[in-house]
Amino acid sequence: MENIKLVIFDLDGTLIDAYQAIVKSFNHTMQRLGLSQRKALVIRRAVGWGDKNLLRPFVDRKRLSYALSIYRRQHRKTILRYARLFSGAKDILVFLKSKGYKLAVASNRPTKFSWLLIRGLKLERYFAYVLCADRLKRIKPHPQILNKIMKRLKVSPKQTIYVGDMVIDAQAGQRAKIKTIIITTGSSSKQEIRRQRPYRIINKISDLTRLFA
Repeated sequence: MENIKLVIFDLDGTLIDAYQAIVKSFNHTMQRLGLSQRKALVIRRAVGWGDKNLLRPFVDRKRLSYALSIYRRQHRKTILRYARLFSGAKDILVFLKSKGYKLAVASNRPTKFSWLLIRGLKLERYFAYVLCADRLKRIKPHPQILNKIMKRLKVSPKQTIYVGDMVIDAQAGQRAKIKTIIITTGSSSKQEIRRQRPYRIINKISDLTRLFA
């Protein structure tokens, strides 16, 4: 990628497959609240907006804070047991780092849980900066998180690539005026992603290697 200096990654659905951990934590919460458990696909489609927004459509507003405390307590137990890197994810981080690219993370997942994943999967050495939506006023698809990372690392939009897995990632990248690559391993369908017309659509994270070679 000519002139590119920074590659920003989303976490869930992009580098890390944490869906099983999320499903188990979600349904544990529903069970504790005496509510119906949900199918994995329903939960997966709700992922990407942060854990509070994950629960919001399924829990009464008055019980949302309580539900969130249950979810987070359980998620601390399940996240490292069930989350895993997508095949080829670590290889692409090693490759990009060796080529001199700055790497960063932009996630709607809360900071605490993002770092549990990053440290648990031994990824911290690869990233120059990690920024999560709970440290900001606005979440993706608003471009604030991407703009903050670029400002922090002193890189322009023309020197940046963003890699995500959802419609909101494509929208955030467009609004930040940076080239965005969407991987079809996340919560959005390929048809939904195509409507956003990102810079590239790829099927797996290892496909990034040929784009940067």
